[in-house]
Amino acid sequence: MTQLIEIHKENPQPRLINQVVAIVRNGGLVVYPTDSGYALGCHIGDKAVLDKIRRIRDLDKNHDFTLLCRDLTELAVYARVDNLAFRLIKNNTPGPYTFILRATAEVPNRLKHPKKKTIGIRVPDNVIAQSMLEALGEPMMTTSLVLPQQDDDRVLEPYEIYELLDGRVDAVIDGGYCGHQETSVIDMTSGYPEVVRYGAGDPSLFE
Repeated sequence: MTQLIEIHKENPQPRLINQVVAIVRNGGLVVYPTDSGYALGCHIGDKAVLDKIRRIRDLDKNHDFTLLCRDLTELAVYARVDNLAFRLIKNNTPGPYTFILRATAEVPNRLKHPKKKTIGIRVPDNVIAQSMLEALGEPMMTTSLVLPQQDDDRVLEPYEIYELLDGRVDAVIDGGYCGHQETSVIDMTSGYPEVVRYGAGDPSLFE
């Protein structure tokens, strides 16, 4: 049975954060707020949960997943970052951007792009998400919560997400409204930034 957990968006209750983190550590799948809408999150190494996410979102095996990191120090463990990329990412995180970077050996192969060996990484500007990462002590594997039957212009409330995914995820965090536009995606693998998706983050900073 899915738990619906209401967490204060500005002052997250540590007890509830630890409750959610315990679910993630034990192989659970959670819905949580970011600075660009709600997302699905799980432990970085959990293949079974990855397959569950693919079924929920009706994704093919080549879909690119993202690592949610606390900060640049953690990001640098999982991605190769040159000086230009470091400066640009530092100046624009935390924020609603996903950066495509070359993955290090710390990233499980199933999360890397099968040919390019890249990984998407983001640092969220959301207090609940940051509190979860702090308590977890490592990144989460994540993807935006976009359901196959969902109207692009329709913003789902947490209780609606709970009703739609009851029994399919382990917990839904109600963290209030947190936006609905997906992140801007910036490819940093060529040495220069390339905007590959326009979203919530200002793309002009990379053009």
